[in-house]
Amino acid sequence: MLRSNFQLLINLSLTLAAHSVLATQHEWNFVQNGTTGIVALESIIVSDNLAIFFDRAANDPLEDDGHAAWGALWNLDTNMASPLDPITDSFAPPGASSATEQWFVAISVGGNIPRIPEAGDGRNGIRFWHPCDDSNGIGCSLFEDPATLHLAETRWYPSSIRIFDGSLMILGGMHKDTPFYNTDPANNFEFFPPKDGGVPRPSDLLARTVPANMFPRAFALPDGKVFIASNNQTIIYDVEEDTETRLPDIPNGVRVTNPFDGTATLLPLHPPDYIPEILVCGGTNTSDQIPVEQLSSQDPASDQCSRMTLTLEGIQKGWEIERMLEPRMMPEMVLMPNGQVIIINGAQTGYASVTHVKDPVGNNSNADHPAFTPSIYTPDAPLGHRISNEGMPTTDIARVYHSSVTLTQRGNLMVAGSNPNVLITNDTEYHSEFRVEYLNPPYMTIERPMLSNAPDKIAFNSKFHVDISIPAGLRGGEMKVALMDLGFSSHAFHSSSRLVFMEAQLSNKGKSLIIKSPPNNRVYPPGPAYIFVTVDDVTSPGVRVLMGNGAAPPVKDQGVRI
Repeated sequence: MLRSNFQLLINLSLTLAAHSVLATQHEWNFVQNGTTGIVALESIIVSDNLAIFFDRAANDPLEDDGHAAWGALWNLDTNMASPLDPITDSFAPPGASSATEQWFVAISVGGNIPRIPEAGDGRNGIRFWHPCDDSNGIGCSLFEDPATLHLAETRWYPSSIRIFDGSLMILGGMHKDTPFYNTDPANNFEFFPPKDGGVPRPSDLLARTVPANMFPRAFALPDGKVFIASNNQTIIYDVEEDTETRLPDIPNGVRVTNPFDGTATLLPLHPPDYIPEILVCGGTNTSDQIPVEQLSSQDPASDQCSRMTLTLEGIQKGWEIERMLEPRMMPEMVLMPNGQVIIINGAQTGYASVTHVKDPVGNNSNADHPAFTPSIYTPDAPLGHRISNEGMPTTDIARVYHSSVTLTQRGNLMVAGSNPNVLITNDTEYHSEFRVEYLNPPYMTIERPMLSNAPDKIAFNSKFHVDISIPAGLRGGEMKVALMDLGFSSHAFHSSSRLVFMEAQLSNKGKSLIIKSPPNNRVYPPGPAYIFVTVDDVTSPGVRVLMGNGAAPPVKDQGVRI
């Protein structure tokens, strides 16, 4: 009897252990895997299994031809970095994807004056990534020609987005590295390929919002106009008419652009109306008139999230306010294929930049108290119930200034970087960070829907077929089909990040999807995209496609206007 009871206890223990392992497998989790070799302060996915990182040209440990590298190609299969060879210093520029049928991808614009002789002045640099068919990137290349291919204006800390004609719009920045505030601003917009004979367009918004107007948050709207937030002000910019329409300021004096970095995103667009909504979170309500030497690394960041619908009625109503679970300076928001938003990284006190406040942590960091636990924002939940960290893991790696994060083709998040120091520093509280983490959603450990045989190129306002395999246990569930730009991550902002839901119908035999593409190139700017399918909140890996006719930008309107 004792033996029988003992065996029963053993069996019960094994059962509970098995359930514990299963529960762990089906939860969000962080996994550390690999080191980047350079601080990944900028990151962009360039293929199913490759990403590119950039840092400043300085003293990173990864070497390229006998000198410190400042660009790296990251292999998501092997979790290893290999050096790239940019010509100019790529420190703190933005980037965005653009493509023709040959997948010619524009990768980053602007930069800084280098600290090492091997690098050229990057402030008006334009760097391109030439993809190739090799899964490990062998034969792919980074291209620069500073003498003939460059920006009209020198820019450090600008932003960029892909707009409706496939061009890149480059916004703001400063002409040279200045301490903390923007005291040498580039208060204008320019485009690549150039418009207006290459002459930048002055911006009243950027001029009004000095000195905290670096890395303006910008989003291409589904009518072709552009939403821009700078400091605590917002506008809609009409690219075709070159006009700015002022919108309500972000409430309570909260400022959201560098060096007071909050973050922002364009929420998922839904057919048939594709009504745009903007979400802005974090930052600070500290005045931008306070001298930096009077600011403290212990000043609380803002926990405010502000949301506005960009219709006449929505603008008249103004911003709707809710609160994050903690204040965050330098957070980032990442769109997930099911329509939720991950809020991740940042610090709960202090500011961006390094060494300037009166009490920097470890003599360098202007911020303190890292936010270690991500949150999930659910856009269609009731106000006051949209933000939760239930079931979310907690990391032990501080991701503060110079961090990056991006969704991958696999459907998980790659998190890297952090360096609130002037150069690579290993002996301070917030040291230079080279460890890579993956934030894995619960679906990463179970059988998932799989897509195949998607067209390489998809016209706007058209129907196309994609084969799908759906696990038996999911066949009765809700289905969402997302078209996504995975964006370019740098300085608490995900340039060109975008999610457009598409109408889809499952075939009678459940083996293929008939999908209706977005109506035109304004709802989704032409260029690279990934298609993800989510069934019962289980998301497939993405399949890469090219939206539009594949012509080099600027392209004419395609599809139908709505």
